[in-house]
Amino acid sequence: MNGNDLLAFEPSLKHEIKLMKRIAGMMAGGLFNVRCQGSGMLAITTHYEPLTLRVTPGKPVVTDPNATVAWSGNLQPEFQTDISFKTFVGRGSGESIQMRFEGDGFVIVQPYEEVYMQQSNS
Repeated sequence: MNGNDLLAFEPSLKHEIKLMKRIAGMMAGGLFNVRCQGSGMLAITTHYEPLTLRVTPGKPVVTDPNATVAWSGNLQPEFQTDISFKTFVGRGSGESIQMRFEGDGFVIVQPYEEVYMQQSNS
């Protein structure tokens, strides 16, 4: 799950913080991910009402990384890009970087794009 969206979890859950190694993942705003496993509850935070999307074999789900909150642990997101000349001149029709989930599980998205701005020293 996106590390910025994890609010709390029970101590019975094992957790591991992972640094995103792919440039596409870092550019999409998700620098850290948290993997939780085991039995127990965890709380996530979202902007507005989240939507859970089912992923089944042969029916992948593609999401905006800035709106993706969490996904089941057996899914491994792949980053795909759609960068073309239109992207650079502002005439692109969608997101340049997307997350693609394939397999059997779920993805939680929110109707809001989290954008992380770096603080300027002005």
